[in-house]
Amino acid sequence: MTEKDQLQQKAFKIIAEAGSAKSLVILALQAAKQQQMKEAEQKLAEARKYFNDAHHYHRDLIQKEAQGIDVQLSLIFMHAEDQLMSTETIIILVEEMIEMYQLIHEK
Repeated sequence: MTEKDQLQQKAFKIIAEAGSAKSLVILALQAAKQQQMKEAEQKLAEARKYFNDAHHYHRDLIQKEAQGIDVQLSLIFMHAEDQLMSTETIIILVEEMIEMYQLIHEK
C-alpha cells in the first residue's frame, strides 16, 4: 500500500469515527431533552470513545510529520480534519446543553 493510500485510509477512518461520534452526541442531546439522563450520559460516553479513536488516527499522522516523514495533504484529509474539529465543538456544546436540560428538568 502506498503512502498516499495509507493517508487516505486514515482520513476515511477519521471521517467515519467522527461521524459516529457526532450522531451519538445528537442522540444524547435528544435523550436529555426527554429527561432520559442516564441514556444521555451513555450516548455521550460512546461518542467520546469514537471521537478519541478519530483523534488517535489524526495524532498518528501529526507524529509522522513531526518525525520528518512527508505527509501529503489532500482534500479528503482536510475534510477529515474539518469533521474532527466540528465534532469536537459539537461535543463540547452538547455537554453544556445537557447540563442546562438537567437544571431545567430539576425546576
